Formats: sequence, C-alpha cells, structure tokens
Amino acid sequence: MSPDRGGSAVTAAGAAAATDVAAEHRDRKAEHIELSLEQGMQLRASFFDEYVFDHQALPEIDYDDIDLETEFLGRALEAPLLISCMTGGTGEATRINRNLAEAAQRAGIAVGVGSQRKALEDPVQAESFKIRPLAPSVPLLANLGAVQLNYGFGIDQCRAAVEMIDADALVFHLNPLQEAIQPEGQCDFSGLVEKMGAIGRELDVPLVVKEIGCGLSVEAAKGIREAGISIVDSAGLGGTSWARIEASRASDVELGELFADWGVSTPRSIQALRSVGGLTIIGSGGVRRGLDAAKAIAMGADMVGLAQPFLVAAVDSADRVVEAARRVERELRIAMFCLGVRSIAELQRVELLKRTER
Repeated sequence: MSPDRGGSAVTAAGAAAATDVAAEHRDRKAEHIELSLEQGMQLRASFFDEYVFDHQALPEIDYDDIDLETEFLGRALEAPLLISCMTGGTGEATRINRNLAEAAQRAGIAVGVGSQRKALEDPVQAESFKIRPLAPSVPLLANLGAVQLNYGFGIDQCRAAVEMIDADALVFHLNPLQEAIQPEGQCDFSGLVEKMGAIGRELDVPLVVKEIGCGLSVEAAKGIREAGISIVDSAGLGGTSWARIEASRASDVELGELFADWGVSTPRSIQALRSVGGLTIIGSGGVRRGLDAAKAIAMGADMVGLAQPFLVAAVDSADRVVEAARRVERELRIAMFCLGVRSIAELQRVELLKRTER
C-alpha cells in the first residue's frame, strides 16, 4: 500500500469497492485499511471545537512539573493515551500492527488490535495480531465484535482471543450501523448486554465495551454498567465514518452520506458516560490533537483513544507513530500549562465552556 493519500492506493480501493465480486471472496480488512486512509471517509466537523477552556494568564506552575503519567489495566503509562483498536487479519495489517506496537512501547501508551474474528476462523491470520513481543510492558487490548456472541462465539473464543496476544483486556465492539450497511453484515444484536455480562463473569481479564464511531448513549452505558462491565469507550461521532466506508464497499454512496453523521458526538457521549458513575471512560472518536485530548479528559475521560492519526503514521513506520504520540503529548501539556494544572486528575476538574459562553 502506498502512503500517498491521493495516489493509486486510494483509487484502487475505490475500484475494489465498486466491483461485483461476492463478499465472501473479498478482503474486507484490506479494503478497510485503504478506505480509512481516504480523507473523504472522515467527518470534517470537530465537535471538540464547540468547547473552549478559560485561559490562565498566571498558571502559577512550572511547565516541567506537569505529569501525564497514569495507570490503566494495572500497568503504568507515560500518558493517558490509547492507540485505538484498528486492524488485523490481512497482510498489510501485520506491518501496521507491529509499527503501532513498537511505538506504543517506546511512547509508553496503550494499544489495541482490530477484530480477531478472522484469526479465530482462520489461524493463519493470527500472526498479524501477535504483537505482545513488541509491546511487553504496556496495556494490550484484544478485540471481538459483540455481535459474534449471536453467531457461535462464546467464552472459549473470547479466551482464545485474549490468549492469542496475551492481552490485558478484551474489547467488545458495537457496530450496528456498520453491520447494517456492510455487504457481509450480521445484524442480530438481540440480548447482547446479558451475554457480554456473562462473558465478563467468566473471563480472567476485564471487558471494555466500545462503539466504533457512533457513540455510546446514557441508556447504553447504564445497561453495560448493570451487566457488571466498568470500562467503556465512547468512540463517538466525529472521526472516521464507517457508514461511508461500508457504503463505498457496497457501491451505495448515497446511503453512506445519509448516515455519515448518525450517532452521539464524542463530547456528548463522554459526558453521558460520566453521569452514569462507576465507569472508567476511554474518550475516543474524532480525537485528532492533544487539545482534543485535554478537552476529552476535562469532560470526564480517564483515557483518550486515537485511531486514524496513528494509522496514517503506521503506514510509514514506527518512528512516525512515536512522533505522532509525542506531538499529542506536547499539545496536551501545553493545554495543561495554560490551565495551571499539573496532573490528569486536576485536568478532570477543569470546567469547559461552550464557545458561545466565551
């Protein structure tokens, strides 16, 4: 795959999506990577831009005293950042996941893998997910679609996904809109809260429940919490549009545009999740910069996840991913300095203003 966003790789992806090849013979994961790199698959509006901080001209702190360190899943991190679950199960994903893992270890941040369903169905694909040797000391998240619990997956498959990569947690991703548009979509989402709760009671590692770009509502969060699951990922509206991606693959661009902005924005989702109580919140969905991360934390996030910015960097090298992570960290530090806060805990107590209140 070429790193040139405007070059032949994108053109090839669009052409592949327009073919009439039977879905089962297409490399869905490869198409997802190619299409995710297209700027047209990103929402242009940033919901974080609707919020501002009140600048402190006298911060009364030393910039060098700002501490971004935090703990997640029992492991120490240099910053509250997660390279969000993205890919696996195809040739190019092996290199991308290895670049992401190496960078996560060097930057001291957490990292997740894409859905491991393909590797459980075809063990040959497992190699693209096995990144623990490159990230031995940072939190590593396994990943399965929650809907698979209605299509033959149970505790054995969940344990296998965790064991495959020696993960610290298992992510159950929720993607009803994606599945409804996807040519290969599986749409039986009935009874999933109870089934995820049952898995959580048997699995030896914590569960994380996340959407994949349409956000978690307060109703969803309450159901998840009542099922005994305490880690959630907002993955709200504002970043990559999976409606556009799957509609492109299905040759139905009009459908993708109709549902491109469907969902709960990330700021609204984070605030809804915080209102539930008792949750560890990963704020993600359209987080592009350290200032977005600062706002997500002030809204109530304990960790912040980024996907597309790290994917773009990982196509090139692990060094580029480290550079991207360090840039986000620097922007986050500058925001904290201009707010007069030294720690993530202090940042969580800072009030945000709507732009109209400035």
